[in-house]
Amino acid sequence: MSRSLSRRQFLIAGTGAGALAAFGGAGIAGALPGISSGRGRTPAGLVPPSAPDGVTRLALAATDGWAGMPQGSPAVGPWYPDKWAPANLDTYIFGFRDVTGLDRAVVQAQRGKTQISAPLLGIEAEKELWITLSNLGLAVRPDLTDSHTIHWHGFRNAIPLYDGVPETSISVPIGRDFTYVFRPDGDSAGTYMYHCHFEDVEHVTMGMTGIVFVRPPQSATGGARWAYAASDTAYTREYAIILTEMDSRAHFNDAHIQATDWTDFKPNFWLLNGRAYPDTLRQNGSRGADGDLVAPPGYDHLQYQPNSSLIVCEPGDKVLVRLVSLGFQEHSMQMPHIGMEIVGSDARYVSPARRVTTDVIDIGPGESRDVLFTAPTRVGIYPFYNRDMVKYPGSGAERWSGGQRTHVVVVPPGTLGAQTAANTWSLPTNYPVGA
Repeated sequence: MSRSLSRRQFLIAGTGAGALAAFGGAGIAGALPGISSGRGRTPAGLVPPSAPDGVTRLALAATDGWAGMPQGSPAVGPWYPDKWAPANLDTYIFGFRDVTGLDRAVVQAQRGKTQISAPLLGIEAEKELWITLSNLGLAVRPDLTDSHTIHWHGFRNAIPLYDGVPETSISVPIGRDFTYVFRPDGDSAGTYMYHCHFEDVEHVTMGMTGIVFVRPPQSATGGARWAYAASDTAYTREYAIILTEMDSRAHFNDAHIQATDWTDFKPNFWLLNGRAYPDTLRQNGSRGADGDLVAPPGYDHLQYQPNSSLIVCEPGDKVLVRLVSLGFQEHSMQMPHIGMEIVGSDARYVSPARRVTTDVIDIGPGESRDVLFTAPTRVGIYPFYNRDMVKYPGSGAERWSGGQRTHVVVVPPGTLGAQTAANTWSLPTNYPVGA
């Protein structure tokens, strides 16, 4: 036990489970560089290697960093904005970054440059996905030796080795990699979530949360875009939104080496894809040639929150919205005057006989909904928001600021091309999405 103990290992060592935690965290995950872990070998110069056998390979890096809430948000005691934050940023976070295909040295350079929410992941049922997780350590808190994991919340039939619960599987210590292997069966279509399950309350609260979805096998859909293996779930465009909450006190405490009572959770921001309104309306960010993230033009404070939640479509489009809640509160999302149909609940297909058409979707912690709606024929901007007005810290003309609100933007026919990936679109410059 010569290596440093994490907080979790220290606590459970006294129960007799310490040997299991130490073995799972340090004894199985491979060392850098040239990792040999999971199935196959990861060369030192590339994370992860190419997969000529058709296996989808991705790489994520876990680290800490800083994010930015809406500019002009009211200060909250000494906690927000954090005086230690770099220019344009104000909130300390943990998170996962997509480092697929980057050279090892470039990956290491991402330490202290994380993101919230985590990258959007998708896979086709009956196909194999390998995700190599690299733990880069915490730049702001080098005193913490926390391991990290990937846990697919709600994923059916996951074997313990790859389930990401450190007491029964694998946790990845600082400076190590581990490759998780998933092969969802043909009945696994639907929307799930993933998060770190090491110090899970803290790490989820700090931002290590994301969406993963499984599409039905093409053998069942004939190559068509269906949410489930049923033609009544066909869609034209696809968007995924994760709902979370942020308590700035907890984020401040983690940065400033202060204790947090997690039972006294009092959020002051409510987020969609890691952003609060009006930042929810801005474009997606991107990854630069140096591996670091690039902010949407004109919004430097969103550099480490690359995921927009703006829904863009054309009249008559069938739009699939994958909603996930991975916080601690109930939410009620409303899209006035647009009928939404829940075709999936917690990654289970909902038959037409059990569906209702509504403009309000209720969703609780750890739940998911797959929602279909037909885009209105009238070109314009339609709100999509949490109807609990307590969850907006703004006031006056900015009353929606800081909360869970975004827009459905219906553009003239022919404005958009075919969608190439979930949550993507192409709009003319200066299109008035914020109106």
